[in-house]
Amino acid sequence: MSVYIKHNPGRSGEWEAAGLRWLAECASDTSLRVVEVLARVGDDLHLERITSGQPTREAAEKFGRGLARMHATGAEAFGTGPDGWDGDGYQGPNGDLLALPLHPTHSWGQFYAAVLEELAEGAFSASNKKDIEALLRRLRNGDFDETATPAPLHGDLWSGNVMWTAEGDVALIDPAAHTGNPETDLAALQIFGTPHLETILGAYAEQAGLDAGWRDREPLHELQLLFLHVRLFGGAYEDQAMAAVRASLRL
Repeated sequence: MSVYIKHNPGRSGEWEAAGLRWLAECASDTSLRVVEVLARVGDDLHLERITSGQPTREAAEKFGRGLARMHATGAEAFGTGPDGWDGDGYQGPNGDLLALPLHPTHSWGQFYAAVLEELAEGAFSASNKKDIEALLRRLRNGDFDETATPAPLHGDLWSGNVMWTAEGDVALIDPAAHTGNPETDLAALQIFGTPHLETILGAYAEQAGLDAGWRDREPLHELQLLFLHVRLFGGAYEDQAMAAVRASLRL
C-alpha cells in the first residue's frame, strides 16, 4: 500500500489519528470509506495514500447512504470524543487549532451551546451579541433537542475533506471526530458546496428516513463551522453567521 506521510506533531496528531481510527471502526459495516491510519511515527502520521478521481453520481449516492449508516450506529451521549480520548478535542486548521469542548451530555443543545460559546468568545461585534445569547439560551433550554439523536460525526465535513477516488468512491480525511447531531455533518457539506450535493443528500435522507423539517434546520447546524470561520478569519464571515443565527431563532 502506498503511504502518505503527514506531519502533525503532539496531541493534535494523536487527535487526528484517534478520530480516523474511530470513524473507520464506526463505518466498518457500511459502504463509507475512511482513510486508513497505518502508523504513528514520531510527529508524523503514515496514512493510506488516496489517488484522486472524478466525482460521480454513483459515488455520491454510495457516500450518502454510507454516511447515514455510520450515523445510525449511534452513541451513548453527545459531546464525547473518539474511543479512548480524554479531554477536549481540536477544530480548525492545523496551523491555528482551537479547542473543541467535549463534555458528555444527553442534551444536544447544551453541548452545541458550549461549542458555539467557545468559538464566539471575542469574535463578534457587540451589536450581534444579543441575538447570539438568545440562541444559546434556547439551545441550553433544549428547544432543539427533540430531533437530535447522538451519533459519531466526522465533525469537519466540508468538501475539502471529501476525497473522490480513482476507485470510484469517496474517502473521508482530516476529521474533528466526536459524537453530535448527524445533521451537523450534513450542514457542513452544504456550506461551501460539494460535487453532486443533492445526490448525496437525497441518498442520505432516504436511507436515514429524515423528517420533513431537516432542511429548515440547516442554518442552525451550519453555525459551528461559520463561527469557526468568524473566529479565525474575522468579519468577512460575520454577516453570513448572523444570518444563520437569526434564521435559527425563527425555528
